[in-house]
Amino acid sequence: MPAPLDTFLDLLRAALAEGTLVKVTLGKPRGTDPTLRNIYVRPVALKAGPRLAFVWRHATRDITKNFPHDEALAQLTALIGGEFLHASLGTATATAQLEFDDDGSAKLHQSRAVAAAPRPVDAHDHAKAYAIPADAPWLRALGVTNDRGQPREGMAGKFRQIQKFAELLSHLVTEAFPDAAAPLRVTDAGSGKGYLTFALAALLGPRATVRGIEQRPELVELCNRLAREHGLANLSFAAGAIAAAAIENRESKIENPNVLIALHACDTATDDALAQGIAAGAQLLVVSPCCQKELRAQLAAPAVLADALRHGIFQERQAEFVTDALRAQLLEWAGYRTKVFEFISTEHTAKNLMIAAIKTHAPGDPARAARLRDFAAFYGIRTQRLAEHLHLSLTA
Repeated sequence: MPAPLDTFLDLLRAALAEGTLVKVTLGKPRGTDPTLRNIYVRPVALKAGPRLAFVWRHATRDITKNFPHDEALAQLTALIGGEFLHASLGTATATAQLEFDDDGSAKLHQSRAVAAAPRPVDAHDHAKAYAIPADAPWLRALGVTNDRGQPREGMAGKFRQIQKFAELLSHLVTEAFPDAAAPLRVTDAGSGKGYLTFALAALLGPRATVRGIEQRPELVELCNRLAREHGLANLSFAAGAIAAAAIENRESKIENPNVLIALHACDTATDDALAQGIAAGAQLLVVSPCCQKELRAQLAAPAVLADALRHGIFQERQAEFVTDALRAQLLEWAGYRTKVFEFISTEHTAKNLMIAAIKTHAPGDPARAARLRDFAAFYGIRTQRLAEHLHLSLTA
């Protein structure tokens, strides 16, 4: 019988030859670079011919390179079992997981693919291939696109936001859940009209149970009807407030989510959502904050910044920075590795900051607590909503 690595590489070669490859993910790094998290590989179509795009994901940056198939296979052969102890392969018809132990032994697990169909190959030099098909019927039903799969007037920004969100979430889910077959329970707290909640359900497919929480009952009714009409059996919506969105509902027997999303939750509602996700033990938290008002009244400008912060616009931006920087540090203290980045260009929306957090370590590190208290003291911050939820004093 061929060794597990040989079988895995044979499956990869066959998928390339048949055009069924969706992705390859390498995880559990053991190389010399402590910032390297994983490598994500997907097929792309360029003018020079088909290539495999490698994305080296580091703690604070990504590096992308494209390789012809033979060079890509040579790279993967060297990396799998060398710098990386885990490799997953996804094709249109199957999945495979290869895991190495420290002693060099390996195990291969194969199964049928859980996704209904692969996403289209990215055609960088040709027609745009979207993470969410532009002709998806639910996009038309929500008023985003027309019958030709084009954004309706005034919805081009929303269409780009949906696509960017789907792309980002695909990467984050792969990083947070290396097992491509692992079931996902997703809560979107404050789902609104459901644009991004529908995108999540379509993107993740039947492996995920997606639940939107929204206070307005008319939107809950609309979204549930559209989900039924368009065959999204894994998607549902419920009426409720963000502050109670994630914790297990014992009457309905809904399990706690392992993914918590809260986009554009106003002011301290973002903190409420993060606290609910942490309390639920979610592996992945993704928020896009807005209206960071809570700390503005507390901000005491250090002497060197006093003249600058006499201007209201600078006070507002300072409050945004301090609020979200403190949130990121609190999440690190609570056991998560965080990334903070631009969600989508400010050309489309001013609410463009995203905080993503993946659970990686034990909470309560005293050194982290001391650093975030020093940060809070520098700006005169005495209390903050997420810190209160976590029962962490900023002044002790």
